[in-house]
Amino acid sequence: MSPESTSSPREVFDNAPDQVQASAKTRVILVGIGGATCSGKTTLAKHLRNIIPDSFIIHQDDFTPPEATLPIHPTFGQDWDSAPTAIAWPRLREFLRTVKRTARIPDDHFSHDHLNEQKPIQLGESLATRCKEEISRMQKEVEAASGVRVVWGIVDGFLLYWDPEVVDTLDARIFIRVPYDVLKERRSVRSGYATAEGSFWKDPPGYFENLVYPAYTDAHRSMFADDDIEQGSAVLPGLVIIEASQLSMDDVVSRCCEELVTALRRSVDTRTGEA
Repeated sequence: MSPESTSSPREVFDNAPDQVQASAKTRVILVGIGGATCSGKTTLAKHLRNIIPDSFIIHQDDFTPPEATLPIHPTFGQDWDSAPTAIAWPRLREFLRTVKRTARIPDDHFSHDHLNEQKPIQLGESLATRCKEEISRMQKEVEAASGVRVVWGIVDGFLLYWDPEVVDTLDARIFIRVPYDVLKERRSVRSGYATAEGSFWKDPPGYFENLVYPAYTDAHRSMFADDDIEQGSAVLPGLVIIEASQLSMDDVVSRCCEELVTALRRSVDTRTGEA
């Protein structure tokens, strides 16, 4: 569970194309932004939403199961992080398939992301303008050449690459890697976490190092060579690793925009004319 933003319940969808009706002339590109809790993935996703035309955000945190169904750790209480139980996987899978099919967020979807804390990280104005112009230009060229309208869904989540069916829906796969010590420090200064049911969770002492990070390790080690989540290269097909602690937010956004342009070209090269 990750509290990295503040917005209104519908703000994450404000950039979405107005009442788009999906057809054979619409192509949805889903962009995965994965990473550990407090890695900065939600902040990054919001920057990208502001840059990319016809885009919206899907927060994996909105698909947590009812709190009463979560396993209870004998020392630390509710376990919000173990991959098999932390997300309502059938609901998320069906939601992503629906978005792919209809090119829009279902009307009955409600995000609780606005209840969580965010410390804004500003982008350089020139970078935001350059990235927006580049992606807009490329998108117009692609749409004109193919006759396919492009709509973007930015999916952010702390367990985004654990479930194979979810991974298969993602057209671009970006992973924000941040070292343990940085994650622990960021988590320690969080005031807490708003839940989908309106309650508020605050980590008990030792929660991160004894439950959160081990669950993160278990869920992600297979994505990397030699199971090395800190330094291993990606073995998950198509995964782009960004070492965020070594870069400014401008650098991270710039690298992501390069990948989005690649995904845009690839989507048309391989699926021209398909929904």
